Amino acid sequence: MASWNSIPLEISYEIVGWIAFASWSISFYPQLILNFRRKSVVGLNFDFVMLNLTKHSSYMIYNVCLYFSPVIQKQYFDTYGDKEMIPVAANDVAFSIHAVVMTALTLFQIFIYERGPQKVSRLAIGIVVVVWAFAAICFFIALPTHSWLWLISIFNSIQVFMTCVKYIPQAKMNFTRKSTVGWSIGNILLDFTGGLANYLQMVIQSIDQNSWKNFYGNIGKTLLSLISIFFDILFMFQHYVLYPEKKASKSLETGEESNEPLIDSSHEHV
Repeated sequence: MASWNSIPLEISYEIVGWIAFASWSISFYPQLILNFRRKSVVGLNFDFVMLNLTKHSSYMIYNVCLYFSPVIQKQYFDTYGDKEMIPVAANDVAFSIHAVVMTALTLFQIFIYERGPQKVSRLAIGIVVVVWAFAAICFFIALPTHSWLWLISIFNSIQVFMTCVKYIPQAKMNFTRKSTVGWSIGNILLDFTGGLANYLQMVIQSIDQNSWKNFYGNIGKTLLSLISIFFDILFMFQHYVLYPEKKASKSLETGEESNEPLIDSSHEHV
């Protein structure tokens, strides 16, 4: 396993990594606090939370397994070379575990607080079921040959796919309602900061090692940052430009809020 060539870069890597951890971890709390104060989850898209739990669970499996398992680490070095560094840091493990807990708490709030007519769509439920069924099939494929690196790479790919999918229902809901009321912008600002810091951490490692293999060795972490940044910019545009709070509040007060289905009208809700 490779070691750091530059102590300043190693220190920078750790600092930036824990900034990403802090930003991403704290990003869950504004929405939780907002729900608690309002005693309502109206404005929060349930599909987003459901998909997000699957996303973070799959990411946690990847991070925990690669960080702690010597067997999987050996398979990684056999694939990418023993001079490379493991592309998962302690902050990645801490974040993903924390994320699963916080998303589960948000899901619990959906059950106990006022939620209006909204329900989780059959489409979202179907995606979650198919994803976990696919993961189970991959486990049994990997079992005979102990292809654990391949298996956790599947989970890493799942989290990338779920990252792409999970934001869409909330973005559509904001567009349909012409409002971001009930959806915490603090969550987005912190998520944006975390995405930038996470990407910068990988850049620092690549500069020190004079190798960019960690970007495709952990393509999930790379795409996680880029996709999150893209959607965060979209949400900020919705919140500050398209649907400013005063304009949105006036719209809601005049009864213009829509109860249109969150995915497509053709998908029945349960």
